[in-house]
Amino acid sequence: MSNTLHLRVTTPAQILVRSDNVAAVQAEDQSGSFGVLPGHADLLAVLVPSVLRWRMVDGVAAFCAVHGGVFTVASGCEVAVACREGVVGDSLEELEEKVRALRARELEGERKARTEQLRLHALAVRQLVRYLRPNLGPVGRVEREPAP
Repeated sequence: MSNTLHLRVTTPAQILVRSDNVAAVQAEDQSGSFGVLPGHADLLAVLVPSVLRWRMVDGVAAFCAVHGGVFTVASGCEVAVACREGVVGDSLEELEEKVRALRARELEGERKARTEQLRLHALAVRQLVRYLRPNLGPVGRVEREPAP
């Protein structure tokens, strides 16, 4: 039995972490936080959005924010995390800043997408009005009856 863990954190697009000298890993599932040390029994857990933490044999800590994922332990030393999104940082402060910047970019992209969707919807409605009522003339111009 090995006295270290082999940690691998992956997304569909890339390998975020690959480390062979890990002393302990801490993660979080629906029931709360849990830890894994070398020799741990095989395990399968579904992670909630949280911060994955691990400590190297030399005492250095590292972190990875994950947006949910699957956590597995095999053979008492192979720890794997598969997640859709993840951000790695050497400190919690650095990780917080990276996640905050990523979230700001995502929100800006969503805002732009919503604006474009509304623009396309308005254009489609205008086209339908033109088709259904061709006598209205240009869009936005409505002819009124003269007042008595």
